[in-house]
This record gives sequence, structure tokens and C-alpha cells, in this order.
Amino acid sequence: MKSFNTSGMSRRTYLKLTGASSAAAVTGLAGCMGGGSGGQTIVAGTAPGFPPFEMKNEDGELVGFDIDLFEAVVDETDYTLEEWSEFEFSSLIPALQNDRIDAIAAAMTINEERQETISFSDPYYNADQSILVANNSDFRPESLDDLSGQRVGAQEGTTGAGVVNSELIEEGKLDESNFNTYGNYVFAVEDLENGNIDAVVLDQPVAQTFESQRDVQVAFVYETGERYGFGIRQDDSDLQSALNDGLATVQDNGTYEEIRNEWFSDA
Repeated sequence: MKSFNTSGMSRRTYLKLTGASSAAAVTGLAGCMGGGSGGQTIVAGTAPGFPPFEMKNEDGELVGFDIDLFEAVVDETDYTLEEWSEFEFSSLIPALQNDRIDAIAAAMTINEERQETISFSDPYYNADQSILVANNSDFRPESLDDLSGQRVGAQEGTTGAGVVNSELIEEGKLDESNFNTYGNYVFAVEDLENGNIDAVVLDQPVAQTFESQRDVQVAFVYETGERYGFGIRQDDSDLQSALNDGLATVQDNGTYEEIRNEWFSDA
């Protein structure tokens, strides 16, 4: 997987180089226009540390599949992407609700709980959950039940954390004290490599990226049938429609396939 590819200049990078964007737009509300008509600007929120969807490259630049895809989708609309704003994953929905951002592009799974507070675009990616273990460990689980009694990690607010809670802790198979949550998966994988936890539950494509880069491996895959979508405020139907139309366009004209092939070696 190409997790740190910087070939080609993204639209976001172009805006930075030409001075068209500013850091003030990230922290203020000037760029957050909400749903509306053509010509309006939007601020997108993401959570780095989830390769290959969103992360920082060696130069500190925000890159990834979600970054490229969202920028390409917005380019097909009448909206202008003014800037990216970075949060921990669990803070993205509150930031959207508080008008600090206008959309979320962060490999966010569409589910009923989240749909009670925000809306989503049409799905743009399917993913299941993988269980990562360290290569220097003898622990090789084959099912979720095998995680019983082990030290398990996941990123706070993610599907992986939800699986651990619903399938293990609530079922009495795992003590809550044995479950560690993290602000992002980089810290979880570092703890896994250092022997501080025994397994990490995370999205399959992200696990495959860590497997190719770190001293870890996928023990097994837990099928969830989850789908990712861009998050939007519930009252922002204009932006939702625009993103859906833009997504359909990049899927039809081959742009989606190009971006997917750039970030996923098995595409």
C-alpha cells in the first residue's frame, strides 16, 4: 500500500501555496457556511492516524485516500473546499454539530447511532474489522472469543471499539479493565509492538497498512459489513446532495478508481 505517496499536487496543497487558504479559517467559523447554494466554501474535518485513509506524511502534510477522494468530490460541486481541520476521531461529530466544520471525511462508518445526530453521504467504501497481533508474540487468536482474558486495544469512538464493547465486554468475555482506548491507532499499534496489549481491533484496510509497515500481522477478520460515508449536519441537505452527486461523478469518470489504486495495492 502507498501510505505516504505525495506525487502530484492536491487541490488543498495548491490552495496553500497560492495563499488562498489560511489557518484562521480552520479555527474560526468564516469558512463554515453550512448547506446552501453554489460558490460557498466549506471546511472539512478529519482525524490523522488512520492509514491509508488519513495520516501525516514525513513532511507533516495531511495525505490519504479520504483526503484525495473528498477533494475530488468537492471539485465536482459548486462548493469550494477552503481548508482541512484536524481532530481526534471522537471529537469530529461534536465539531460538526458545533459548526466548526461542515463535513467529516475520516473513514466514518454509517450506523444508526450516528445517524441520530448527523447525516451521511452515500457510502464510498466497504470494510470489515481485523484483529492485529504482534509478530514477536505467540498469541494467535482465531475468533473474538479468543480475546477473552487478553489485553485489547482500539481507537476511541470507532467500530472496533464498538465491537469490543458489544461482543466482548457486554457479553462478559472481557473485563473492561483489559480494554485500552486510544486517540488514534498509531498509539495502539505502538503499544501492541511494545507488548503493552495483546491485540488491536481496527478496520481491515487500515490493519493491512500497519501490517505492511510495522512488526504486526492480521490474525483474523471479523465481518461487520460496515460502510464509510462523509458526515454532514442533518439540516445540510444541499451539501449532502452535492456530495452525493460529486461522488457519483468521480465513480463514473474513473477518478475514484485512480485514487483507490493509488492507495490500495490490492485494488
